[in-house]
Amino acid sequence: MLDTTYNVETPEGIDLRARAAGPVPRILAYAVDVFYRSLILAAIGLALLFAGVAGIGIWLVCAFLLEWFYPVFFEVLRRGQTPGKKAFGLMVVNDNLTPVSWGASFVRNLLRFADFMPFAYATGVISMALGRHFQRLGDLAAGTLVVYREEEKAPVALPDSTPLPPPQNLQQADQQALVSLLERHDDLSEARQRELANLLEPMTRKRDNEALAYLRSVGSWLLGGRG
Repeated sequence: MLDTTYNVETPEGIDLRARAAGPVPRILAYAVDVFYRSLILAAIGLALLFAGVAGIGIWLVCAFLLEWFYPVFFEVLRRGQTPGKKAFGLMVVNDNLTPVSWGASFVRNLLRFADFMPFAYATGVISMALGRHFQRLGDLAAGTLVVYREEEKAPVALPDSTPLPPPQNLQQADQQALVSLLERHDDLSEARQRELANLLEPMTRKRDNEALAYLRSVGSWLLGGRG
């Protein structure tokens, strides 16, 4: 099965996960950046229209800087996102999922000329299509990849409850179920929550509102509350 998930385990034993971005959104993001760069160059050209030969020289310098340093500037100083990548929810990171560094960004962008060969970024597209994580040659050399930027989730508002320890040692699945019940209290009706709480009557020896309040207290304790 096709799986675009990229997993990294840190030295501390923490699993990090991201979704690698494929060729299509990356090409579209690049097209947006080309459009913005073209607008900037057009504006500079109009401003230097009557500057003669000096104006042409300045324009060429600006074109060079935009071509090679526009993506580096945004990738390093704007959390891995050029305007085009931001429009499609993409970002550049190191292959260990840490923020991209200056050196890595320079390498991946300077090697765009290799990905362009023989024309229209054919080599880069082929490299992305053949690689599991859609890395072009510049990414492989720099140790980077392009992933989808996950939106930060707003903290869940939990109901007020006094944390209580569970009546017995709970298995991980039972702990997850209690925490899920607590976190989804806004999504489930009170009647449905009481129905679920009553299923644990053999353990809690409580029913209905009393059982629900007790399970919320246990869930709060499992989430770190200690009263």
